[in-house]
Amino acid sequence: MNHVIRSIRTDEWAKVKELRLDALQDPVAHLAFLESYEDAAARSDAYWQERAAGAAEGTAERQQFVAEDADGVWGGSVTVLVEEAGERDFTGDVVERRQGHLVGVYVRPEHRGSAVGVTGALFDAALEWSWGIGLDRVRLFVHEKNSRAEAFYRKAGFVPSGRTVAAPGDKGELELELMIERVDAGVRP
Repeated sequence: MNHVIRSIRTDEWAKVKELRLDALQDPVAHLAFLESYEDAAARSDAYWQERAAGAAEGTAERQQFVAEDADGVWGGSVTVLVEEAGERDFTGDVVERRQGHLVGVYVRPEHRGSAVGVTGALFDAALEWSWGIGLDRVRLFVHEKNSRAEAFYRKAGFVPSGRTVAAPGDKGELELELMIERVDAGVRP
């Protein structure tokens, strides 16, 4: 693979912003992300600096991983949020156990579906970090109409938990929860 997979650094907030804005212009962004391009583009530099600092290398509550090519271009990203038992998640439900939650999954079109394996490498890094900090379950949500993403997540070992939540926008659509458990936890396929 021609990319280095690594955690972001605090001072890379401008690249965090650039990649997020690119993601929000993707044709399936309305299915994959909870914010619009217009809302994200209007955010201040201070917002992006705080966002990068909160997910940078060495942070325990979340970690953003990027695939960086030899020219320093970021080909994609994924972020792991640590959800603590007893806290409320984004739906308002109480989290039953400490777990990871993958969000912000995006790979630039020119890096998708190739032998390069950018998405798989990003997921490997996210799971390795999750298992390394003691998590034994990681989940994500995928829109029921985002079949390409769902197919990748299943190929990566994520399985349906059986839980669904209403997709944003009150259109009667659903987000499906997929999860994976650490191999030594005895559940991963």
